Amino acid sequence: MTRVVTVAGGCFAPGHLGELTQIVPFEMVDAALAETRRMQQRLRVLPSRVVVYLLLAAGLFTEVGLSQVWTRLCAGLDKLAVARPSPSALAAARVRVGAVPLRALFDLLRGAETGCVQVGTARASRPGVFWRGRLVTAVDGTILCCPDTPANLTQFSKGGGHNGGTGYPMVRVLALVACGTRTIIDAVFGTDRTGEIGYAHQLLRSTRTGMIVLADRNFAAAAWIAALSQTGADMLVRVKNHRRLRGGFRRAGRIVRRP
Repeated sequence: MTRVVTVAGGCFAPGHLGELTQIVPFEMVDAALAETRRMQQRLRVLPSRVVVYLLLAAGLFTEVGLSQVWTRLCAGLDKLAVARPSPSALAAARVRVGAVPLRALFDLLRGAETGCVQVGTARASRPGVFWRGRLVTAVDGTILCCPDTPANLTQFSKGGGHNGGTGYPMVRVLALVACGTRTIIDAVFGTDRTGEIGYAHQLLRSTRTGMIVLADRNFAAAAWIAALSQTGADMLVRVKNHRRLRGGFRRAGRIVRRP
């Protein structure tokens, strides 16, 4: 079988990794760069668009450095004269573009509609995507390690322990996910010294009427449940058997509905 893949020309050619540009097209990356004013002022060996794809690919290959990620980006371009930037040039380009365009790109990709309707009729009709007309979502968190650098240590702390603690700073990530399609609707992160419920309020910007939010017992906090109720979303929160919910909420089984 043969397959034709359209590749940008010149120094824009790197930035292709399988289906990556099918999910995140060039136009979307350029729009995020233009919105955040991070488009290159002059054409470089590493245009801003290519640097964004480099950083996206770095999230897929977390076990290797930027130079090896660059090699993977260019693996299918053996017939083109592709630049071979040094590790220091890649690091400098990463600093030049920064994290702001990636936040803007995430905002373009995320959203409740992205989690259900726009994925196509076939995927939206999968079991588990909707329940009684509501988009089924879940909120939960995890902890990840980040590089042990002085800059990271100003924001994140190492884990504790009897033998001196962990070797890497810890980052807590909290996400709201569409269960049927596994699409991330929204996500926040920060130091692990703040608990999950401390970040949960930031996810309320993405909850709405027509959505049911599943959560474990760590989220059975009256203030968060009340705030979630005000967004119009329904909820299913796991609680302990002896827990009595107050504040005007009624419980039918384990479903806590908005008043």
